[in-house]
Amino acid sequence: MKGPLFYSKILLFGEYGIIKDSKGLSIPYNFFKGALKSSDELSEEAKKSNESLQRFALYLEKISKEDDSFSFDIEALKADVEQGMYFDSSIPQGYGVGSSGALVAAIYHKYAHNKITVLENLTKDKLLVLKGVFGKMESFFHGKSSGLDPLNSYLSLPILINSKDNIESTSIPSQNNQGTGAVFLLDSGIIGETAPMVQIFMERMKEDGFRHMLKDQFIKHTDACVEDFINGNVKSLFGNIKQLSHVVLDHFKPMIPSQFHKLWKHGIDTNKYYLKLCGSGGGGYILGFTEDIDGARKELKDYNLEVVYNF
Repeated sequence: MKGPLFYSKILLFGEYGIIKDSKGLSIPYNFFKGALKSSDELSEEAKKSNESLQRFALYLEKISKEDDSFSFDIEALKADVEQGMYFDSSIPQGYGVGSSGALVAAIYHKYAHNKITVLENLTKDKLLVLKGVFGKMESFFHGKSSGLDPLNSYLSLPILINSKDNIESTSIPSQNNQGTGAVFLLDSGIIGETAPMVQIFMERMKEDGFRHMLKDQFIKHTDACVEDFINGNVKSLFGNIKQLSHVVLDHFKPMIPSQFHKLWKHGIDTNKYYLKLCGSGGGGYILGFTEDIDGARKELKDYNLEVVYNF
């Protein structure tokens, strides 16, 4: 047995801000992917995944009993897990590119009753229903989930978040493969954990100064970046990304691994590249934006760079 492929995602803009109703933009990233598979002989990795699926099945069973709108073929899921089903994935865990999101999308696709499919007319209401179901499912992995990662993985379309209750699939400007500008992933070499980072953020949200900064600076520049990216305003986009990178360095230091603080500042000072968080931070990938990818590669020659999108 082998199920369809589900891809990783990148939240280009909106990390932390979308908790407080900023705009956000999430795009599928087809470099990493995963699918449900079954085998009699499980490798160590597959065994771990299979055991995790056993726990996930019990969690979904519990929710199904508590919530009538949440309906899955739990018996079929449990039987398949018993037969050696696992999630075969190249998506790195703890890297901010949606490893649990792809798994959730795969389980929903195979076992949900009355599922909403990609082929339907995806109204905003249907997207919100999907996001709600996915949020409950993914909470098993993170403690609390917006449901956006699985939504992106399931639909394999760019998602524009206007606010918590207003999301839509969108289109982004076509890539310019000859372009020198790029969005890239920088590998921090550290596995990040979402829950502790979100905890730090929630603690900081109790401070007046931090809340004001979030609204007046962080969300303002995040919203502007989303608008610029979707409308292809590259010049304005880089101005806003520079501001956003600055705000993150000043106010989100715990989310940036300490050995990257200097590198982050160097990008802002030289304008060779600008860095921002990819997901919750604390490790995993760091997102980079540059108008000159060759120049950025030289500056960051000691690091692995993976280009995601060309301007």
